[in-house]
Amino acid sequence: MISKRTKYAIKALLYLASNDSNQKPVLISDIAKSENISQKFLEAILLEMKNIGFLASKKGKGGGYFLAKKTNEITLAEIYRNIEGPIAMLPCVSLNFYEVCDDCPDENLCALHNTFTQIRDSTLEIMEKTTLEQMLQRSFK
Repeated sequence: MISKRTKYAIKALLYLASNDSNQKPVLISDIAKSENISQKFLEAILLEMKNIGFLASKKGKGGGYFLAKKTNEITLAEIYRNIEGPIAMLPCVSLNFYEVCDDCPDENLCALHNTFTQIRDSTLEIMEKTTLEQMLQRSFK
């Protein structure tokens, strides 16, 4: 299950992507209202997205947030990893956050390890191929 933070980050990025015809900055309050997200919580999420490099911002009149990358360059895997951390459900199958399980004498013979490696691979394949652009296209079908 993804956290609300990740869900709201994706929703905010999708909102900005759908309003990105001229890279016109969008107010936090507009995103919060449209996506039914607490504005204070959203402020922290958008700042994090800016620090990661997904967003840029403009201050002052006409200011707000806008995408810093193209919609086809931002994948679901990239968003998820930057907010949640590992995509794998177990540390022993994680590609980027690997840890040995204390209770496992041999990973190669472990049914959990082998099963969750397959789950990770399937999930990762979908998440790495899914871009904001594709998600937007699915929302208009």
